[in-house]
Amino acid sequence: MRHAIAVAIKELRQIRRDRRTLLILLFIPAFFLFLYGYALNFDIRHVKLAAQDRDGSAESRALVSGFVHSDYFTLVESISTERGASDALLTSSARVVLIIPEGFGRTQREGGTPTVQVLLDGDNATTASTVLGYVNAVLREVTPMPAAAATMLHLAVAQPRVWYNPELNSTLFLVPGLIAYISMITAVVATSMSIVREKERGTMEQVRMAPMSTASFIIGKTLPYLVLSQASAFMVILASMALFGVPMRGNWWTLQLLVALFLVGALATGLLISTVADTQQVAFQMALLSSFLPTFILSGFIFPIASMPIVLQYITYIVPAKYFLVALRGVLLKGVSLSVIQPQITALMIYATVVLTLTVARLSRR
Repeated sequence: MRHAIAVAIKELRQIRRDRRTLLILLFIPAFFLFLYGYALNFDIRHVKLAAQDRDGSAESRALVSGFVHSDYFTLVESISTERGASDALLTSSARVVLIIPEGFGRTQREGGTPTVQVLLDGDNATTASTVLGYVNAVLREVTPMPAAAATMLHLAVAQPRVWYNPELNSTLFLVPGLIAYISMITAVVATSMSIVREKERGTMEQVRMAPMSTASFIIGKTLPYLVLSQASAFMVILASMALFGVPMRGNWWTLQLLVALFLVGALATGLLISTVADTQQVAFQMALLSSFLPTFILSGFIFPIASMPIVLQYITYIVPAKYFLVALRGVLLKGVSLSVIQPQITALMIYATVVLTLTVARLSRR
């Protein structure tokens, strides 16, 4: 027992000296509790709704108002053309398009059963299924006429059409997320040990004596991993198409550019970690923490970002997988062009540039 106590005291002293280990032991569990407690929320709120009111009657306006005043939907756009409905779903500016046909109010006043059309964005099967249930619930509860005339009216009946994923196959939603998840973790872990390995082997000083700039050293470290990671990512994409029936409706060159930008940011993240860590073990732990949790929880892979607290929603802006997922699902499932995913492409470029700059600056300083 004396030996065990002596070892325990020694370990406590070592942990006190190692601030990284102390941080992991004391603060990471609390951080996990906060993150999982607030981010793991399967309730969907503030679904983006676009409405096309072709009738323009008091009854149709009351129906739209019923959707807006529910806890589920937020009206983001009023559409006047059929092309507008298509563009709203294509660009993901709205996840639901409510189309009220002409004669809606007259049919309801005459005691008939009016119909409305609901277009859903099916690239996220789980969200689409839940939103469809919300649509039916709102239509059952909303009575767009005064209470005195409500008994003479029939509720509206939805005629849903799910775009891009008509069968609401959850595989088409999960597989793109898994591609981002696997690519992010493997890329970050691979490069996080590259510079640390040089430190442990004692060859870092020899590299510093070589006639090359820090930026050249970083680029040389990144390129082999970029080629291997790019090949690995496309093997995963091809396997998902062969095994799970994931479609490829976009352009292959657009997909290649998108994957390359995402991987450059992921590899740069690993290199930045490698400049901070002193051992491969610490680098591996930091790589898992910085890639696993943000990609799994804060990217929209599993949990809707709109349902998270506002603080976590702001944090998601620095998660590259968030932009990659939107663009990847757009290319694979919707066949969008490069101009449609330009905001996501720009965000990935900014992330990669910032992280590479930080890596070069830190390595130069050391």
